[in-house]
This record gives sequence, C-alpha cells and structure tokens, in this order.
Amino acid sequence: MFVKKTDGPRTVTLPDGSILTVADLPPVDTRWVASRKEIVVKAVAYGLISREDALRRYDISEEEFDSWCSAIARHGRAALKVTSLQRFRDK
Repeated sequence: MFVKKTDGPRTVTLPDGSILTVADLPPVDTRWVASRKEIVVKAVAYGLISREDALRRYDISEEEFDSWCSAIARHGRAALKVTSLQRFRDK
C-alpha cells in the first residue's frame, strides 16, 4: 500500500475520543451537507489540515468558512443545514 507523504498529521484525536483522519475529509468536488462542513471545521480546529489548505482545497471563502465555524460554536451541526439557515441566522 502506498501512503502519500504529507506535512501534517494523518490522524487527530477529537475531545470525544473519536479519531479524524485525512481519509475522512470530504472529496474536493463534494456536495456540501452539514456533516461534511462539520468535518472540515473540526479538521482545521484540531490541526489535521491548515485553514489555508481547507480554503484552497474546497474553494471556499474566508467568510463562508468563518460562518460555518461560528454556526457550529453557537448552535452545533444543525445550524449548518441549508433548511435551518433562516432559523439560526443572527441569533
């Protein structure tokens, strides 16, 4: 098996004891759903990938990523659902 060399860690342990790996990251051309947004936010927060790498890899703006982070911090994953945006906006 070939393992691609990376600069950062291949796995990180989250506070709940679960392990997040590079393989858990969504594909570059992903269809964004709340769970995939949450994985990217956790990957950046716990050092699996850098913020710059996430923005570049997924072609998202700083503002969009910051909105994901603040939505999770305030209301959890449910706030990332497209159907919930209106309910959680500016609360």
